[in-house]
Amino acid sequence: MLWLYLHFPHLLLDHIRRSRENQGALAVVEGSGQKIIQACPEAYAQGVRAGMRLKTAISLVPELRMLRADHQQEARILEDQARWLYRYAAHIVLVPPNGLLAEVGSLQRLYGGLAAVWQTVEQGLEERQLNAWTAIGHTPLAARLIARAGKGECTADKGHILRTLGQMPLLTAEFDDKTCTRLQRLGLNTLDEVFALPASELARRLSPETLAYVQKIQGNRADPQTPWQPPHTFRQQADFVQEIEQSQGLLFPLQRILSELEEDLCWRQQDTDSLLLVLQHRHEEPTRIRVRTSGPEHRAEAFLNLIRLRFEQHPLRAPVVSLVLSVKRFLGREAASGQDLLGETQDLNEAWHTLISRLQARLGGHSLRQLSPQADHRPERAWSASEVQRKNHSRLPSPDQLPRRPLWLLKGPQPLAEAPTMWFSGPERISGGWWDGQRVHRDYYIAELSTGQLAWVFRDVRDGWFVHGWFG
Repeated sequence: MLWLYLHFPHLLLDHIRRSRENQGALAVVEGSGQKIIQACPEAYAQGVRAGMRLKTAISLVPELRMLRADHQQEARILEDQARWLYRYAAHIVLVPPNGLLAEVGSLQRLYGGLAAVWQTVEQGLEERQLNAWTAIGHTPLAARLIARAGKGECTADKGHILRTLGQMPLLTAEFDDKTCTRLQRLGLNTLDEVFALPASELARRLSPETLAYVQKIQGNRADPQTPWQPPHTFRQQADFVQEIEQSQGLLFPLQRILSELEEDLCWRQQDTDSLLLVLQHRHEEPTRIRVRTSGPEHRAEAFLNLIRLRFEQHPLRAPVVSLVLSVKRFLGREAASGQDLLGETQDLNEAWHTLISRLQARLGGHSLRQLSPQADHRPERAWSASEVQRKNHSRLPSPDQLPRRPLWLLKGPQPLAEAPTMWFSGPERISGGWWDGQRVHRDYYIAELSTGQLAWVFRDVRDGWFVHGWFG
């Protein structure tokens, strides 16, 4: 087996920088807030180093922005990267706080060789703007140690991997302090010298646990790894060092998150019609924004336009310190239809859904109604208004199959003072309503009144002429 290890030396820092449109000097400080543990390239170029005291760093870079390390946040970010890596490899192991392990030996035939696997991962890291030290090893521990030492190479040669390990000093082999001290007292300084010791001697002089650890590095002892399973939801968070006061400032990180959502949905071969956006404030309750589409959707641009419309209708009530976008509802993707020779869709349903989704986002989900036919001959009862539902235009009857009706139908018939002056069509007899006690017996015409208006009129056998609608 071959294992690929990804070591993220600046995981939290990279996460914050991906959500910032304007780059500047940024550093991560330890929990006590007294020491720098990570510095971005801009801060590093001005002399800020890991291990430096915070006061010294601020004296070098007065405009330095700081972020306190958060282990829970790092665990969540690491899981985000695991979900991304899961698209390329099925057997993934989380190694907190900043490592991922993936079995890649079985992927060589799928990708066309180990070099293609390596290149695919490297390209994905570059697209995600992540810094990672990668390495391949014949055992999980071998890949981990080489990656964390920054000695990773794309090779499946076990001998070469063991030689690289053998040259590593004991301080980089991740022995505990007590074991490392005892090894050095024995005159050992590299892993190669430890490998040369007989197994019985290593167990006697040190401990069986140390022997087991060394054998797992070499591959002489089994080291089973429990694979990580991705959650059945999508969740991404953007954290801000400086509070965002205008909704326009949220669009940049949202664009990145929605692009990842689109990639995730395409990988799943699924769509969604519901997004939940939660804006976290420092001194206020979170703002929850539910974004719905009129039908299945996966395009980042469509989601971003709907969110932008919601922001226009509901400005921020407080500065935002972080945002969370989550999706829990996934829908099966329908097969594409109506494509031209270039593969571009000609489906009018997509345009209809986009229009309805934008109107709902701007006017509110309950502001739109669609007319639905009812099984009743009486015009005033032959339709109803209901919530907008997904619609398939291919199933709509053609205009030739529908009776001619006015676009402006009155709520109820209005009596006419005089009969029409000119007739164009009719009569169309409508008789019904006997089942609910409101029977009608009418003869409808399209006619012109004395005022020149084109109207839909009927003559009731008992009460005379009435107008029921107007034609444009």
